[in-house]
Amino acid sequence: MTPGSEPETLVIFLGVRAIDPSYHLDEVVDVVIEKGTITRVGRDAAAGLDQTQARVIPGGGLLLVPAFVDLHAHLREPGQEYKEDISSGLNAAAAGGYAHVCVMANTKPVNDTRAITEMMVSKARAHGGPSLHPIGAVTKGMRGEELTEFADLRDAGAVAVSDDGVCVMNAAVMRRALEYARNFDMPVVQHAEDHDLTLGASMHEGKVSAMLGLRGWPRVAEDIIIARDVLLAEYVGAKYHAAHISTLGSARIISEAKSRGLKVTAEVTPHHLLLTDEAVLGYDTGCRVNPPLREAEDIAALRRALAEGVIDAIATDHAPHSRLEKDLEFSEASPGMMGLELCFGLLFDLVGKDGLTLSRLIDAMSQAPARIAGLRPPTIREGALAELTLIDPGARYIPAEIELFSKSRNSPFLTRELTARPLLTMARGSIVYDRTGEKH
Repeated sequence: MTPGSEPETLVIFLGVRAIDPSYHLDEVVDVVIEKGTITRVGRDAAAGLDQTQARVIPGGGLLLVPAFVDLHAHLREPGQEYKEDISSGLNAAAAGGYAHVCVMANTKPVNDTRAITEMMVSKARAHGGPSLHPIGAVTKGMRGEELTEFADLRDAGAVAVSDDGVCVMNAAVMRRALEYARNFDMPVVQHAEDHDLTLGASMHEGKVSAMLGLRGWPRVAEDIIIARDVLLAEYVGAKYHAAHISTLGSARIISEAKSRGLKVTAEVTPHHLLLTDEAVLGYDTGCRVNPPLREAEDIAALRRALAEGVIDAIATDHAPHSRLEKDLEFSEASPGMMGLELCFGLLFDLVGKDGLTLSRLIDAMSQAPARIAGLRPPTIREGALAELTLIDPGARYIPAEIELFSKSRNSPFLTRELTARPLLTMARGSIVYDRTGEKH
C-alpha cells in the first residue's frame, strides 16, 4: 500500500488485455504511462522505449480496466472510527480496485455542513490513495424536515445529497430537495423505504420470515417510494438516483422511467445480486442488510436489469460494523456488510450469466457510477489521467485467508472462494495498491 506516492516517471503494462467499455476496447496491447498520464495505447506501443528506466509490468493473462468508482460507502469517520476510518477505508478501496469512493452522510455527527464535508476531504487528501467524494445529507440531522445548504456542501466537495439509512418520507420535502439540487446539477440519492411499512421488520417478508418468526419487510415498502420519487423527479426535471434497489418492482419502475427519458438512475449491491433471504436461515446476522435480501425472482430481475443497463451501477454499500453491533439477536443486529475489497471478486463469476458481459460489469463498476456522480470517468485513452486496475482473472482465494485492510469483518462472503482479484490500482496517476511482485 503506497497511498501517498508520487506518479512514477514511466510505467509500462506489456501485452495486457485492456478493456474499456467507453470505446469498445478489448484487445491485447501495451499501455504506457508517463508521469501519471497515459501516453500510448496499442500493440507494440512500448517498442523503442528505454525500459531499463521504467516500471515494467508483464500483462500476460491479466486484465487492465478503468479503475472502479463506488457510489455508496460508509467510512464511519467522524464518530465511529472503531468500525472504520477514512484511512483504513481508502486502503480497502485501493485493494478492491477503486480510484474513487463516494461516502454517505450518516456519520456522527451527520455530514450536513460545509465544515464536516471539508474535514472529510482534507483527511482523505492527507492520506492519499483513492479520491474521496462526500455525499452530504439532504436534511439537517437526517431528520427529514429542513433542507441542508446544498450550495455549501457542493462547494466543499459533495457530489450528491442523501439521507441514506433514512428515507425522505415527506413528499413536500423531497420535492424541495429535488428542486434545490437541480440548481447545482446534483443527484438526490434516495434510500427507498416507507418506514411505516417496515416498522419492526428485520428481513424480507415471505416464507423464510414466517419460518423464522421474524417480522417481514415487504417489497412494496421500497416500490412505493421509488414510484413516488420518479413522479416528483419528472415533475421538477431533476436528477434522481435510487440507492441499493432490491426488488423486481423497483427494477420495473426504473425501466419505465428510463423509457420516458427521465433523469433517473439506479444502483445495486453485490449481495442483492447473489444472496436470497434463505441466507438468513440460522439467524446469520452477517446477512442482515438494509434493504433486506429478497427472493430468487428479485435476484433474476435485478441481474437482467443490470445486464440491460436499466440498473446503471454496482455499489458496494460498504457498511463496516464491529462484533459489538453484529453479535446480537438477529432483530437487534445492525444492518450492513463490508464489501470494498470483495466486490469484483464476488461478481466476476456472474459474467456470461443472465446476459451480463464483462464489458457491462466493468462499466457498472467504473464509468457509469462516475457519470452519475459527475466525476471524470476513468478510461484507457491516450492523454487521460492514469486511473486503472490490473486484475488477475485466474485468481482463486478465500477472503478470510488473505490480508484485508478494512477494520471490520462483517461479511457472509469471507469464507467463500472468490475468483478474480485486483493486483494493482492506480488513482490520480499514482500506484496506490500493488501486489504484482507477489507469487500468484
